[in-house]
Amino acid sequence: MTAPVHRPDAHIAGRAVLVTGGLGFIGSNLALRLRAVGARVTIVDALIPEHGGDLRNLDPHRDDFRIESLDLRRGPPLRRLVRDQDLIFHLAGQVSHGDSMRDPEQDLGLNCVSTLNLVEACRHENPAAILVFSSTRQVYGRPRRLPVHEDDPVDPVDTNGIHKLAGEYYHILYHRTYDVRSVVLRLTNTYGPRQQLRNERQGVTSVLLFQALRGQRVRLFGDGTQRRDFNHVDDVVDALLLAATTPACYGQVLNLGAERPHSLNEFVAALSRHCRFEVEHVPFPDDRKLIDIGDYYGDWSRLRAATGWRPRLDLDAGMRQTVEFFRSHADVYLR
Repeated sequence: MTAPVHRPDAHIAGRAVLVTGGLGFIGSNLALRLRAVGARVTIVDALIPEHGGDLRNLDPHRDDFRIESLDLRRGPPLRRLVRDQDLIFHLAGQVSHGDSMRDPEQDLGLNCVSTLNLVEACRHENPAAILVFSSTRQVYGRPRRLPVHEDDPVDPVDTNGIHKLAGEYYHILYHRTYDVRSVVLRLTNTYGPRQQLRNERQGVTSVLLFQALRGQRVRLFGDGTQRRDFNHVDDVVDALLLAATTPACYGQVLNLGAERPHSLNEFVAALSRHCRFEVEHVPFPDDRKLIDIGDYYGDWSRLRAATGWRPRLDLDAGMRQTVEFFRSHADVYLR
């Protein structure tokens, strides 16, 4: 049975909210939504150039936020920042699978040490806070069956997946042991406004968007039939807010997903309705082939049952809105 969708706005207005990684892609969209519903928002971001953090993501509302420049690998300063926060959304970290394999120690720091510092800070300074952690479908590795359920085996194929899985365990352990209420959301392929497009570290959607918006030849690895869930960032923000304000989610690990999966060919076809470009299929580079997971789409019925969440934007509507945003802000995102 699906729970009716409640409006989280009433539960968030006037509350103190901390967003780690709040100058990045998903973090900035979340921060702007929180501002719009009347939350008092503090943003923590290390502003590591390759990871997408950019003060311009908050324009023209930058002055409405308290912004702290801090690398979460430095634990002691974090303790001051978590005090008196009602909700904490932990979105900081590295998402590049390739970078995690090239420099696993750095990924360990960015995704494990940082997360451990955060839950420790909450344990000692603010155990009443509610934490929402953005994890990834990458923890499953290559699916044993489709759609993938939260109870299916986890078997990451790269270092990033291992470290994000460890981050999940930190949150769930501290929830069970120290009553630091936590929710883990396993995100899939997110796309939309404020996504960093200028490098290949933000996943396949950013690469394809950049090539298409610049009118370049779009290069697809393999035959392009690999199926994925694609979520517009507005739907991901909805899920984050619902998870934070739904007690039935606390202590849970929950998948996000789409109404139906789309192949990469279909993603590119949706793009082609709004941009002009050519498409080329190329062989997988060896390093990409090692960590490719093939088809993936998730069972998100557990999240729907708890919160009533379901994606509002289908791929075509989401793509149209995304392309319009980037064309309107080409000087920021496409140079």
